[in-house]
Amino acid sequence: QVHLVESGGGLVQAGGSLRLSCAASGRTFSVYAMGWFRQAPGKEREFVAAISWSGASTYYADSVKGRFTISRDNAKSTVYLQMNSLKPEDTAVYYCAGDKTYYGSGAQEYDYWGQGTQVTVSS
Repeated sequence: QVHLVESGGGLVQAGGSLRLSCAASGRTFSVYAMGWFRQAPGKEREFVAAISWSGASTYYADSVKGRFTISRDNAKSTVYLQMNSLKPEDTAVYYCAGDKTYYGSGAQEYDYWGQGTQVTVSS
């Protein structure tokens, strides 16, 4: 089992940048593929990005490709989401998720979730 805690959210102007972090408990972080998801008010939770167990493979939603970068540091048990060129439509609560056997965009496949961090982009 792994406990996930996100941080780094906040208020930023359009065009700005934020870096989200997701710290995991335990000493076996590398056995989890990790993903970032987001949920805006009144909308379904949507996939943002995913990274494989070793970090060698990454996958992005079309809406963030070229602007966001997912990375991980297994020694620090942390996954990051660098968000550049932020747009008002990126405003949402951002969640990290982890799973031992699944790497991909399906939220229902991830077993472990953080509590979320709010990102607000003003126009």
